[in-house]
Amino acid sequence: MDVKLKVSGRIAKPVHEVFEAVADPGQLSGYFTTGGAEGRLETGSTVTWDFADFPGAFPVKVVEVIKDKRIVLNWGAAEGAGIDPSGDTTVTMTFEALEDGRTLVTITETGWGETQKGLDSAIGNTEGWTGMLCAMKAFLEHGINLREGFYR
Repeated sequence: MDVKLKVSGRIAKPVHEVFEAVADPGQLSGYFTTGGAEGRLETGSTVTWDFADFPGAFPVKVVEVIKDKRIVLNWGAAEGAGIDPSGDTTVTMTFEALEDGRTLVTITETGWGETQKGLDSAIGNTEGWTGMLCAMKAFLEHGINLREGFYR
């Protein structure tokens, strides 16, 4: 069994604006990484994301970036939760321009082990990515940071 997650949402902004809200650390820090993001998402780079609910900056390895189309990342799963010897899972974000001017964002994450710890981590990250999509929608469409003060 391949343990993976998939979440999607539509954001009423053009694909380039939505893509930039993820790739640009300043924007990402405005709605998602409650402790801040450092480094632009570019193929081959390693950036850091920090969250108030999980203190300590996480290294995020950027595997691939195709402007306005796709971002692929590797980052660490909880100890003992991943199947890769490195402990990393793979996150793929796709950005699809819709005919009505909105953008469909789909996030998948794979690489958890078939253990209770792996399943718990997958469920937790499903919650996190769903929260990210909701926060990005509120931020881009209405200028609201849903996560501000949520975790502290």
